[in-house]
Amino acid sequence: MTQAGKKKKRAANRSILLAKKIIIKDGGTPQGIGSPSVYHAVIVIFLEFFAWGLLTAPTLVVLHETFPKHTFLMNGLIQGVKGLLSFLSAPLIGALSDVWGRKSFLLLTVFFTCAPIPLMKISPWWYFAVISVSGVFAVTFSVVFAYVADITQEHERSMAYGLVSATFAASLVTSPAIGAYLGRVYGDSLVVVLATAIALLDICFILVAVPESLPEKMRPASWGAPISWEQADPFASLKKVGQDSIVLLICITVFLSYLPEAGQYSSFFLYLRQIMRFSPESVAAFIAVLGILSIVAQTIVLSLLMRSIGNKNTILLGLGFQILQLAWYGFGSEPWMMWAAGAVAAMSSITFPAVSALVSRTADADQQGVVQGMITGIRGLCNGLGPALYGFIFYIFHVELNEIPVTQNDLGDNVATQHHSQQNSIIPGPPFLFGACSVLLALLVALFIPEHTNLNGRSSNWKKHCGGHGHPHSPQAPGEAKEPLLQDTNV
Repeated sequence: MTQAGKKKKRAANRSILLAKKIIIKDGGTPQGIGSPSVYHAVIVIFLEFFAWGLLTAPTLVVLHETFPKHTFLMNGLIQGVKGLLSFLSAPLIGALSDVWGRKSFLLLTVFFTCAPIPLMKISPWWYFAVISVSGVFAVTFSVVFAYVADITQEHERSMAYGLVSATFAASLVTSPAIGAYLGRVYGDSLVVVLATAIALLDICFILVAVPESLPEKMRPASWGAPISWEQADPFASLKKVGQDSIVLLICITVFLSYLPEAGQYSSFFLYLRQIMRFSPESVAAFIAVLGILSIVAQTIVLSLLMRSIGNKNTILLGLGFQILQLAWYGFGSEPWMMWAAGAVAAMSSITFPAVSALVSRTADADQQGVVQGMITGIRGLCNGLGPALYGFIFYIFHVELNEIPVTQNDLGDNVATQHHSQQNSIIPGPPFLFGACSVLLALLVALFIPEHTNLNGRSSNWKKHCGGHGHPHSPQAPGEAKEPLLQDTNV
């Protein structure tokens, strides 16, 4: 894109943002506290995931008590169904929020995502059933990122997205430890009541304080433009994967590396609690340390690596750390091994930000949204397949739980020795070893990704196929038609 074209694009973005502000001042939006800002979105995200983070330890206990014979398999199926439903519904909810506004869908997604919380003590079966079905609306990040895109200019967006993501990480750094402590001292019922109260506070905050970011006069339907249902097709972006060789390599790398990551997120804390015999406090501390190290890795370390060894080599290094981490999880049989592998896991978190940076450098400005949409679609698909795959592998290798979860007072050496003797002493965690093999394949594929390639100059056919993917009546520039979304299907 020429310099003149970039200036025109920035001028158009500023004009759109100014028009929104004028409409807001004219009373074109539902009332809230102040003008729409990133801080409104940050508070919504923090309260939702803080509530769920409090339930980390109680959920592990209830899961085993409800499904004592096939705990890992059922956990994988529950999270898998939720992930697949989120993958299918995210584009539709995003498209509808373009028509009916962001605030109503923020309210809808937060309400249904938090609806299972009070059911944990009322009826565990209904609790897990509603968790699975709630995947249809478990796309708060999709709406939040659209909210942020409405109220920020393009050059402000990366920082705003970073603030939202950091808030998400911060909520999960603190809340599991708080929930574990309160559960030990006062019981899990208090933790469930507190989480329910925080979820209700989040809903009330949206109703009372969050102003609409997309004024009715700025919505495409108000111009008489037709609604594009192509955006509601979750497979629309995936259909374009094979149309460019470099994009295909990037997408295969993302699929092979994120599939085991999604499965790991769904079952690893249960694995620590029941197989490695971590206490609830140890699990919470593990989450906190891993979260802090990941934030450092994705900011300071990532920046240094990108400048010193380049984009592609940073991806390869991150995949190498992920292979080491998963292999260590798979063969590790002692708690200290899990802590050491967790430090390596934090370093492996640099992979996806480096992939996103490579896409932003590789794709032309008018193809950014399309390529990022493909990667988002693949990650969403993995959020459904990964947990189910891990649960199935645990099942076929007979990694099952035959005891009631121990309390913090029953963590003696005799119990741990007796439990480990029931498991395969060579490979305690078979799914993690499978994940390491999958990431090794991703590393081999990533070796063929060129460091410097411009999609715009390679294929006019690529442009022809991708040109119609964006929202035909969106006021955003083509490159902003589809922002990368985080799939918030697991805590």
